[in-house]
Amino acid sequence: MEKKCPECGTKIVGRIDKKFCSDACRNSYNNAINKDSKNLIRNTNNRLRKNYRILEALNPDQKRKVSRAKLIEKGFDFNYFTSIYTTKAGTVYYFVYDQGYLPLEDDYYALVKRDN
Repeated sequence: MEKKCPECGTKIVGRIDKKFCSDACRNSYNNAINKDSKNLIRNTNNRLRKNYRILEALNPDQKRKVSRAKLIEKGFDFNYFTSIYTTKAGTVYYFVYDQGYLPLEDDYYALVKRDN
């Protein structure tokens, strides 16, 4: 039985378990299949990276108070963070890697940096 490349349709020559005619066809086929999930991951990583840069830029001394408006003005997206830390007292910090923020009163946030 003659096998054909699922990407381009050419006859496959070589090993019996070979699925594609070339590395280019294999890569092209797999890239097309994974495109949507890769876009989601890329977009999420880009938002996390942007949030990290904003927190890092606004918090050079590793502890600072900043307004919600200032964060939003810089393009911060509160939907994207990497972890949540709750203290024994119940205080909830949100982190983007080692850069964190704690919601305070009057739409302010305490910015912190976690020691690694």
